[in-house]
Amino acid sequence: MKKILSVMALAVMAVTGWAQMQIQFTPERKLRYAEQIIENYYVDNVDTAKVVTEAIVAMLKTLDPHSTYSSPEETRELTEPLEGNFSGIGIRFQMVNDTLYVIESVAGGPSEKMGIVPGDRIIACNDTVIAGVKMKNSGIMKVLRGPKGTVANLKVLRKGNSEPLEFRVVRDAIPIYSVDMSYMVNDSVGYIALSRFAEKTTEEVKDAMRTLRKQGMKHLVFDLTDNGGGYMRPATELSEMFLGKGDMIVYTESPKNGVAEYIAEADGDFRDGRVVVMVNQYSASASEILAGAMQDNDRGLIVGRRTFGKGLVQRPLPFPDGSMIRL
Repeated sequence: MKKILSVMALAVMAVTGWAQMQIQFTPERKLRYAEQIIENYYVDNVDTAKVVTEAIVAMLKTLDPHSTYSSPEETRELTEPLEGNFSGIGIRFQMVNDTLYVIESVAGGPSEKMGIVPGDRIIACNDTVIAGVKMKNSGIMKVLRGPKGTVANLKVLRKGNSEPLEFRVVRDAIPIYSVDMSYMVNDSVGYIALSRFAEKTTEEVKDAMRTLRKQGMKHLVFDLTDNGGGYMRPATELSEMFLGKGDMIVYTESPKNGVAEYIAEADGDFRDGRVVVMVNQYSASASEILAGAMQDNDRGLIVGRRTFGKGLVQRPLPFPDGSMIRL
């Protein structure tokens, strides 16, 4: 009888212990446990960093299309246009039939100083051939960009020259502007084209507005076509320029973080003139916040095509190694 009771007691203890282990075995611990199993027992050497990265990517794929992971290099490419500058040779280019055509040399930039002009075809940079190799834009930018002070030896074909020209271009900091152009359409209507919502966008737009008002601007055409968005803060700041104190700009709603409302804190300094906002199917994110605020408050006329329809805000969550999750 005592033996039976002892066996039963051991069985109860085993079941209880297993139940407690089951309760304590959280999904987080399971993930770490799986990583340790792979690292310790897989037949070959394991690239742990790659395994972890692939796990993060797979997790995010179960959420929504806009929650993504970016490597340190991809994160730099994403944030450079929003932070305002990068180091490179200072050109805008377009690929036509595997050939890089210079569209514009940035004013005051290193390429302009060395005499690179629109229409030039760059066929090689240092030891890398660019022409005729079907290189992606990201690959070309990686070749042309580089730390400030480094040299890009360019081979350039120019109309009217039978032989390639050679240029020694020293890379430098290249500013990236949000306002692509601003001018007076007529005596009273100004025009501003905005390409992104970046760190210095609000400052740039205010400078453009001041210049146009000195030229007699009473009304404004604000062009957001092809503007895929960027930072949320400049979108709310620019909206506030046109709205009255207390007007709702945008709000976000989340079961975990509640409701956050972004309301104009003061009367904007351009409330009287008429405003037309131009949009198209590529106007997204922060562009839709600004256009939506103008429309919802009956402050401006929206002209163009139905916008992208993102309808959400991404929160950037960086890792110490420079990679990032946008959630």
